[in-house]
Amino acid sequence: MLLNEQAHALADRLEANASALRLACHRVGGARVLDCGIACAGGLQAGLLLARLCLADRGDVQVVPSTVPNLAGPAVQVSSDDPILACMASQYAGWQVSIGKYFAMGSGPMRAAYGKEVLFDHLPGREKPAVAVGVLETRKLPTEEIVAYLSERVEVPAERLTLACAPAASLAGTIQVVARSLETALHKLHELGFDLHAVSSGHGLAPLPPVAADEIAAIGRTNDAILYGGVVTLWVRCDDALIAQLGPRVPSSASKDHGVPFAVLFERAGRDFYKIDPHLFSPAVVVFNNLSTGRRWVFGRLEPTILLASFQDG
Repeated sequence: MLLNEQAHALADRLEANASALRLACHRVGGARVLDCGIACAGGLQAGLLLARLCLADRGDVQVVPSTVPNLAGPAVQVSSDDPILACMASQYAGWQVSIGKYFAMGSGPMRAAYGKEVLFDHLPGREKPAVAVGVLETRKLPTEEIVAYLSERVEVPAERLTLACAPAASLAGTIQVVARSLETALHKLHELGFDLHAVSSGHGLAPLPPVAADEIAAIGRTNDAILYGGVVTLWVRCDDALIAQLGPRVPSSASKDHGVPFAVLFERAGRDFYKIDPHLFSPAVVVFNNLSTGRRWVFGRLEPTILLASFQDG
């Protein structure tokens, strides 16, 4: 089944259980729009399903206890046996949807239908589906203009397009962002030149921060959760020498910006993600289990002090 088809089936489930999930379903320009946290309350279950929608339902997402020292509370756990397609071809927020005053970070399998990102020149995932599903991190529901724009680019009629929306400063939105711990590790490895086809399975865990009062604080907390509290385990088949060489460069501690709360870095950069050291965007700890040799490697470290300050401020 194609990524978009699998996600479409999951979106049907969200619509069918909209009341229980505390979300709303609208029709905008013919497209199905699921409000998971803008005008609706959303919640834990809406967030878990939203995160699975980002993964094209090729991964499992759960709320579990946090394992970060001195940080009681829940964490978001994600796992996948199809990590390249689930995380890189679908979940990665690689599409900036910007038209006029409207802006959203686009993710989900609609990216595979669009297929114009350079990422797809190196990894599998491009597809020509009959339906398309996207997730928009935004504070505003898409307009008919946005729907028409996306429909044209994914080459799917608006009536066959589903867009699920939530801001980072919502419970569902916070969950779906923190569920990206595994994706950040894979993206960092790809940027370092590691062949992601060597990754068989992946597991990620990051603490769930309290919902922030505004988007800037939410961006800070959700990024801190992964950068300073995320632990990702990868099952790979490759040479131990390659892991020994690249491993120390994967966790966020390899960045010159490591150790500073993300909200502070974001403000210093003029709220421009691209002015922040790209090597920062990865989990705090990355574990490699080499299926070829049986060896285990651990790189990076947790930073509970930074997390405590981040989660209590804002």
